[in-house]
Amino acid sequence: MPLQLVRQPDPESLARHAARDLIASIQQAREARGVAHVCLAGGSTPMRCYELLDSQLDDWTNVHLWYGDERCVPYDDPESNHGQVKERLRARGATWHPMPGTLGPAEGALEYSKELGPTVLDITHLGMGPDGHTASLFPNHPLLSAHGVAAGITDSPKPPPQRITLTLPKLNESRRIVLLATGEGKSEALARAGAAPDRAIPVSLLDRSKLLVMADYAAAPPS
Repeated sequence: MPLQLVRQPDPESLARHAARDLIASIQQAREARGVAHVCLAGGSTPMRCYELLDSQLDDWTNVHLWYGDERCVPYDDPESNHGQVKERLRARGATWHPMPGTLGPAEGALEYSKELGPTVLDITHLGMGPDGHTASLFPNHPLLSAHGVAAGITDSPKPPPQRITLTLPKLNESRRIVLLATGEGKSEALARAGAAPDRAIPVSLLDRSKLLVMADYAAAPPS
């Protein structure tokens, strides 16, 4: 099926649109099930979105914040997704679930698998690289075939090499998936993501029945 695509003129407009969409998903989940499970992403576009959230949502009660991937570094390391998010988002009252990167890929993935378990994520934010990778799932990597909840990677082609990531089946289990893409450097991979599923473009393996792509004009030029 074709990609569901929402275009915004620039990264700032995209971040604001994504923030409003995330707030709506949180409110819908809490109304439906009393709790909202949100999966956060790293990257410049998601970070700007998260900077905007505190001014738009006062009550974070019964909101659980998870992550799609993490580098195996301390939280105060500039490479840490959790560290970057916490610098921007207070989310007072939320329950945080950072990936335990300092335990290393194998043990950290095992512990996060136990913590997240069968929980279904209500909305999962993902970014993408110019090579089409998402979370820490890289082109043609054996980890694309991993099952379970989370997996460790020791040979990431993008530094640092040691990471923890949710598996493709766990990401696709989410009730909604929002892929955020900005910049001309993402345009080729995003165009290929709309073709047939291809392990060379991991974002093409996301469940399109649940996937909404939010892109700026540079990444997805209006036709």
